Amino acid sequence: MQQSESLVNALGHGMVDKRIDILRQIGQGGSISQAARAVGVSYKAAWQALDTLTNLAGVTLVERVVGGAGGGGARLTPAAEQLLAAADAVRQARVSALAQLEGGGADLAVARLSLRTSMRNQWPCIVQDMRSCGQIVRVHLCGVGPAAAGLAVTARITLESAELLGLHAGVPVQALCKATAVHVLAATKAPVPAGGNQWPGRASRVSRGELGDEVAVQLDAGVQMVGFAAPDSGLRARSRVVLVIDESAVVLAV
Repeated sequence: MQQSESLVNALGHGMVDKRIDILRQIGQGGSISQAARAVGVSYKAAWQALDTLTNLAGVTLVERVVGGAGGGGARLTPAAEQLLAAADAVRQARVSALAQLEGGGADLAVARLSLRTSMRNQWPCIVQDMRSCGQIVRVHLCGVGPAAAGLAVTARITLESAELLGLHAGVPVQALCKATAVHVLAATKAPVPAGGNQWPGRASRVSRGELGDEVAVQLDAGVQMVGFAAPDSGLRARSRVVLVIDESAVVLAV
């Protein structure tokens, strides 16, 4: 992959959280720790952001500077400067495009649809509450909009991810989950709730398969979802089911 294509990959991910801001602060102050403080994340989270951007770009973005009056620091490579310039151009273009749609809700819809992923289950949500336990944060969400207002979702993410996404109560996010991570059980065989996400609903379509039956479900909460039941599950359209999703299988995007 050419360097320009690699930088586009990095930009596509970086614009959704604080990673580009961290890179920009390093360029201004020459210090990773200072950049972390300026953006409002931990030093560890700043390094995680740099590692991710470097992996996506495929080139070195930050170089260490040894010695000097300040005892050394960090500086951006030409590739990082190019990435920041591209980020500015993309931001300006996006603001201009969305400004033409403002007022009718189309701008928000475009923003949600612009996220391309293999995850078939996606819902707009609002962060309700966050509870930390060491390096893990449980994020409690509620769905938004007429089709998802009754949905309650819990996601389990790392502390650094919560910092980089800037999560707190009231922040709108996109919750996502792979269909293969959604376990569909007949309502009569559903487990006793013991944490995690468990949602009742009714099957609308069932496709048989050797590795599992794919089941489209209309949740009682109003959301459409897709998951998998065991092969030869016996489920059919209109069967009552329960969807079970581990908290760590729910991905959050902003």
